[in-house]
Order: sequence, then structure tokens, then C-alpha cells
Amino acid sequence: MDILHNLSFGFEHALTWQNLMYCAIGCVVGTLVGLLPGLGPLSTISLLLPLTYSIPTDGSIIMLAGIYYGAQYGDSVSAITMKIPHAASIVACIDGYQMTLKGKTGLALFTAGISSFIGGTVAIIVLATLAPTLGEVALLFGPADYCALMLLGFVCVSFVTTGSMLNGLAMTLIGVLLGLVGTDVNSGALRFTMDLPFLADGVGLISVALGCFGIAEIVKNLDEGGERTPFNGEIKLMPTWPEFKRIIPSALRGSVIGSVLGLLPGGGPVIAQFAAYAVDKRFSKYKHEMGDGAIEGVAGQAAADESAARTSFIPLMSIGIPENAVMALMMAAFIVKGVQPGPNMIANHPDLFWGLVASMWVGNCFLVILNVPLVRYWLSVFKIPFSVLFPGILFFCCIGTYSINNNLDDLYITATFGFIGYMFMRLGLEAAPLMLGFILGPMLEEYFRRQLLISRGDFTSFLTRPISGSLLALIAVFMLWQIFTFVRQAKKGPQTVV
Repeated sequence: MDILHNLSFGFEHALTWQNLMYCAIGCVVGTLVGLLPGLGPLSTISLLLPLTYSIPTDGSIIMLAGIYYGAQYGDSVSAITMKIPHAASIVACIDGYQMTLKGKTGLALFTAGISSFIGGTVAIIVLATLAPTLGEVALLFGPADYCALMLLGFVCVSFVTTGSMLNGLAMTLIGVLLGLVGTDVNSGALRFTMDLPFLADGVGLISVALGCFGIAEIVKNLDEGGERTPFNGEIKLMPTWPEFKRIIPSALRGSVIGSVLGLLPGGGPVIAQFAAYAVDKRFSKYKHEMGDGAIEGVAGQAAADESAARTSFIPLMSIGIPENAVMALMMAAFIVKGVQPGPNMIANHPDLFWGLVASMWVGNCFLVILNVPLVRYWLSVFKIPFSVLFPGILFFCCIGTYSINNNLDDLYITATFGFIGYMFMRLGLEAAPLMLGFILGPMLEEYFRRQLLISRGDFTSFLTRPISGSLLALIAVFMLWQIFTFVRQAKKGPQTVV
């Protein structure tokens, strides 16, 4: 009954005209972002972060969340119709594009839309049920436990996002060091400023995000070149009853898988889509069709994609630990509005928490209305030439960065990180662990110092506390396993590439 009462309280806030407008804007922008090649929720949220200064707290968070989960469906549209995937829609290319080649584009898009709605609904139930419980458990955590939890998040996210633990940890360490630039809160000493006065307050979060994700992504796409032609195929949406019966079981399986993987550090839509596809390929009655245009290949991944996008908010809002780069930017949005995500968030800001949860279901309804009947109009976005699109985005990047402090130095910092982010891409290094380390680095330092003050400089206190000791042991096991795997592969010798 408490959950129903809390949800009704959340809908009172989510269904105000103002919040409905921001939710609709987020869903529309998110869908457009998913459709456009080279863009994604990460770069878009970083571009729009400066706007949160002038938007009410509830509306800004609801809008940014709508962009994130709205982009998941837009990703599927471009992957299914033109085989242009984003990270969260790679699996949709397999069977979705095969259905397009067979003239079943409408069926594939309808399947993705309905499955996304099912996945989002299941995830919202999980979010409303588990987030308060995890928030109560998080109250048992002390400074040492939070340090260990952040380190576990660094290790997991670093490995999952890059595939290489060494590269991921190196990027995370760079992010932590960047987060320490500026004035030390305790001593007042300047750190890593290189005698540049404008770095006394540290490197701006908006500058790092816009540079490493927004500008770097634009430069990368311009460097690759090549124009893409718009989709001109026929679209018929409605499935037959036998086809609809194939959608539901796969969507439910994908919803459960995505909801679970969205809770884990380093999880999220990218991993969930592969896991759901693997399960469908193993247990579906039509597994022999997988890879050749099976409905299950679209339904399962779409549901897992959408559900994981929503449940990834649980670690952020209940524990205060973002599990991926998008959640790190969402954490930045919370902090910009003066809200500290964590175990006390539900108690201190119940209207924001439950309003956001309720708005996710409202956004689910918006996405069905927007994306299923109007999909043929969304596809016209592909007609916008890159030569017009990217300069406009770059212009708003500069305006957004300058508007924060009215300081040209911020533009130089953003341009610098744009170049750095582009070089990371060329070297095959992802900036997501860097962003995570940049945001959590100062928090890690704070909790580390606090624990040493409590224990009077006793480093063994990190091992003797049950929670932190268990988390550190888990980190050690994980790293030892990665080292063992590396050594075993090295003994096999280099593989010959034909």
C-alpha cells in the first residue's frame, strides 16, 4: 500500500502541466537523438546541462531522463531501417534490418515500440519497489564502505565500457586527477593548476562533458565523412495475432533481464540487449529464425534496452553511485540543482524522486504515441545534411559553455577537452570511465579522508569493516581473474589474423 500511495503522490507532481511539457520535450528530443547518426543521449545531455540552471529542478531532471530513455527507442528505428546502430541498438541491426529487407519494416518498428513500453513498465515497478529499500540499506554504509563501493564501480564500469581493465582504470585515474584540480577544501592550497588563475575553482564539469562527448563526437563524424541516404521503404505497422503472441513472451523475458542488469555497476542497455538476445536464441520456440528476421530478435532486445535504461537510475538515486557515463551526467544535473543523490534523497526530496518515477511511465505513454504512429515522419530527420546539423550543434555547445560563467576561458577549456576526447576516440579509448572518475574523484577523496580521521590514520579500518572488507575482497577477486585471463591468453601466443 505504501508503494501505491507513493506512486499516487508522484503522479500528482508528474501530471502538472509544466512537468508534462518537460517530459514531452525530453521524449521528443530523445527520439530525435536516437535517430540521428553520431549523436546519443550522452552527448545530448551534456549539451543541455547548461539549460538546467534556468529550468525548475523537477522539470530539468524529468526532461533529461526523458532524453535518456527516449533515445533508446530512436536508436532502434535507425538500426532497423538503415542498419545505423548506436551502442544500445547494435543487436537491433541483426534481425531488425533483416525484417526491413523482407518488407516488414512496419512490423519491426511496432515490435520495438510495444516491447519498449512493456520493458519500461516492468522497470518502473522494479524502480518503485527496490529503490526505497536500497536507500535504507545504504544508510548502513560508512565512509570506508562508500570508498570501497566507488572503487568497485570504477573497476566494473572501466572493464565493461572499454573491454580492457588496464585502459579503463587508466582513464578512470585520469578522471580522478582532473577532479582534484583546483583549491583543496581542507587546506586551501592550489593543486594541479599550473599557475593558471582560472583553474583555481577546478575544471568545469560542463566543459569536460561537452568537450569529451559533444564536440569530440562531432569531430569524429566529420572526420569519417560520408553521407547517408534517407529511408524510403514502405511502412505497415500492425502485426497479425500469431505475430503479436510471439512478441509478448520475448518482451517479458527481455524486461526481466534488462531490469536486473540495469541494477549492476557497469550494466545498462548495452549489456542487457546482448543478454536478452542470447536468452531468446536459447529458449525461444522460433530460435531457428534468429538472425534471419525473427520478431523475437527485435522484441527481447528492445524491452531489455528500455528496462535497463530505467533501472540504472536505482543505484544513482538510492546509493549515490552512477553506474555508467549517462548516469554520471544525470548525477551532475542533480548536483547542479542542489540535490545530492543517495540514501537520504527519498526522505529529503520525495516530490522529486516519486515525481521522476511517475514521469517515466508518463514518458512511456508519450513514446508509444510519438514513435509507433508517427515513425514515418521521424524518418524524415535523416534528410538533414550533416553540413547543416553539426555546425548548429557546435554553436549551441559554445553558447551553453559561455553562459555558465560568462567567461571565455571556459570555451578554451571545452575546446581543449574536445581535442582530447577526439584523440581518445582515435586511440580506441572511451571517455566514459574518465567522466565517472571526474565526478566521483572528489567524493572518493572526501570519504577516504573522513575514514582516516575517524580511525586516526589506521588504514586497516578499510579491511576490518564488514561491508568495505567484502567489497575490497570482491574487487581483488575480479582483478585477479582478469590477470589470470590475460596470462592464459598470452601463453597461447598471438592469434594470426587472416
